[in-house]
Amino acid sequence: MTEHHPSTAEMLERLATEMHDAEGVEQTVDTVVEFCCRAVGCEFASMVLIDRRQCLSILALSDPKLAELYHEQVRFGEGPLITAVQQDKELLIPDVLVETRWSQTWTNAALVAGIRSAIHIPVRVRRDPGAVLSLFSGTPGGFDDDDLAVAHLLAGQAAVAIARARDDRNPAVATDVRRLIGQALGILMERYDLDDERALEVLRQYSKNSKRKLRDVAQELIESRRPAPLPENA
Repeated sequence: MTEHHPSTAEMLERLATEMHDAEGVEQTVDTVVEFCCRAVGCEFASMVLIDRRQCLSILALSDPKLAELYHEQVRFGEGPLITAVQQDKELLIPDVLVETRWSQTWTNAALVAGIRSAIHIPVRVRRDPGAVLSLFSGTPGGFDDDDLAVAHLLAGQAAVAIARARDDRNPAVATDVRRLIGQALGILMERYDLDDERALEVLRQYSKNSKRKLRDVAQELIESRRPAPLPENA
């Protein structure tokens, strides 16, 4: 039997499903970083926030030794992470050993971390710059143009997911979401004679089956006032 290798579309669909189940910014970013290692086949991945004053905030690391690599760049004021933010463009580093854009200090730190090639993609969450998605390989030439394209797609997915997770943490938005879900539950309870606990279970199953946010499903239900048939797996 021929082994099936998932397409980019299939991988992004899986990522969307996993991010749908993530709770909050931290878990969302952890999901993206973990998925990068599987989708691109790199040894390490990370996402950090660094502003133009070079204040660093590490959001997720697949390996804790990457933290020192980042702190070294901030300490010396140079490196690919800082360049990616300042120039707001992706960086592909084919081989650390022959890279000349940064000092030997950065080269040594990368080699100590076991890195020979890397991709850095700036991530804009709405209009806010400063997040960088990074993928690392222990071999030279570890990434090609296809990997760079996939990394861009993953960065885009991450930006959308982080923005939504931030909204969920916003008290005003959270209140609106609770109101939407409450109205949707009322419709289900009346239509199918359910108690509130059972209605919530049904709404969650609608959300899971359609791979959409609970609030989006609730909004659609309120607007149409025509709930779908009860899910068999609810």
